[in-house]
Amino acid sequence: MVQDASIQQEQFDRISTGNGFIAALDQSGGSTPKALALYGVNEDAYSNDDEMFGEIHKMRTRIITAPSFDKAKILGAILFEKTMDSAIDGLPTAQYLWEKCGVVPFLKVDKGLADEENGVQVMKPMPELDALLSRAVEAGIFGTKMRSVVKEANVAGIKAVVAQQFEVGKQIAAAGLVPIIEPEVDINSATKAEAEVLLKGEIQAQLDALEEGTKVALKLTIPTEAGLYDSLADHPAVVRVVALSGGYSTADACEKLSNNTKMIASFSRALTEGLNAAMSDEEYNAALGANITKIYEASL
Repeated sequence: MVQDASIQQEQFDRISTGNGFIAALDQSGGSTPKALALYGVNEDAYSNDDEMFGEIHKMRTRIITAPSFDKAKILGAILFEKTMDSAIDGLPTAQYLWEKCGVVPFLKVDKGLADEENGVQVMKPMPELDALLSRAVEAGIFGTKMRSVVKEANVAGIKAVVAQQFEVGKQIAAAGLVPIIEPEVDINSATKAEAEVLLKGEIQAQLDALEEGTKVALKLTIPTEAGLYDSLADHPAVVRVVALSGGYSTADACEKLSNNTKMIASFSRALTEGLNAAMSDEEYNAALGANITKIYEASL
């Protein structure tokens, strides 16, 4: 279901100028057991990876089909590969998101993090990326995201993280998708503020070097210095700057985000905080709706 040019433009306009946030529903194999445990589904509920991913798909389906999960407050949603390959009410997930919710679908494409070196974790190699991007285009995916982590203000490490992110980002853009560049700064880093200043400089240099017409989004930890990334948001190559919650509670993440007027949310843990598989539909929809409203208001 490759999207035609008019739909791609409509999706681009929503992501670049719309009011709302991007929901992150892309927990992968490593983070799925923790996400399920927080949701009240313990490891004795599944006996292998397939069953585990079945449980996380049930969780994501319940979120996506909830009454408050729609284009009124949500611009896009980031999916895990297995979620893209699954269906909701008989429709492929990306198609369901766009046609039923008006929400723009993204895909997480990284394969996890390499071991720490120079105070950072770059992404593991992605030898099958081109094949995955082709499948994503066929599925009607608009953009992608990929995560690295910065743990300290190390010049060489941050340079390596940003160079890798943009190298892969250019490959993604060439496939016709909008890459979300995500060099997360660990919120517990003792040198978080210094790392963010270095990171901004490296991102600025890479943006300036992009071929004219190449578009990327940025997903960044909410900075210690409010407004630090405003100039990146104004760069002609940048579609949008979105914020990750990084382990902050929903309340803390929303409070910090509201001080950064050129960032919108792309929260994962903060979106699902307080949700439990055992809740009645009424309880569940009220809790999710309250989280969505808080995150939406912080993103305005």
